[in-house]
Amino acid sequence: MAQQVWFTSDTHFGHGNVIKYSGRPFADVNEMNEKLVLNWNANVKPGDVVYHLGDFALCDAERAIAIVKRLAGQKYLVFGNHDKALRKDKDFLGHWIWTKDMTDITVGSQRIVLAHYAMRVWNQSHRGAWQLHGHSHGSLKEEPHLLQCDVGVDCWNQRPVSFEELAAKMAKKEYKPVDHHGRHDEE
Repeated sequence: MAQQVWFTSDTHFGHGNVIKYSGRPFADVNEMNEKLVLNWNANVKPGDVVYHLGDFALCDAERAIAIVKRLAGQKYLVFGNHDKALRKDKDFLGHWIWTKDMTDITVGSQRIVLAHYAMRVWNQSHRGAWQLHGHSHGSLKEEPHLLQCDVGVDCWNQRPVSFEELAAKMAKKEYKPVDHHGRHDEE
């Protein structure tokens, strides 16, 4: 089977209050942690690629390391606002292929800007680049004219979302510029 690419955000492992804040369907933090790991591994296979767009865990590094070691796939982390302590822990960081604050990637021919936060415009947005984010836990209104999506677990039934699922969602959107840029070929 071919390698798949997955995206997720805002797992908040170890953060009991997120259950209440985001209306998650779990009795307690231990149930949430276990279900999120189970959902991740039910979808992501060992050779797959996973981009986590921040707020991985709110717990000590030892606990976060124990969780990340259980998660399948080749893992990349874009830091979120709640990753402050973990971003300084070399042992935790060693379990990710790379960690960044924001980045551009390409999957096939699709350019994608990855950040924890949603943007109004981003690099190459006027040329069909997507912007994937987390942070908002599904609270932002979906904009049908922006090639943008919240990939947080609260938007995707507590699991990562595949590139193919996102491509199907983006295909239904009709891009319209929100600033002075328009879709064009010249530089």
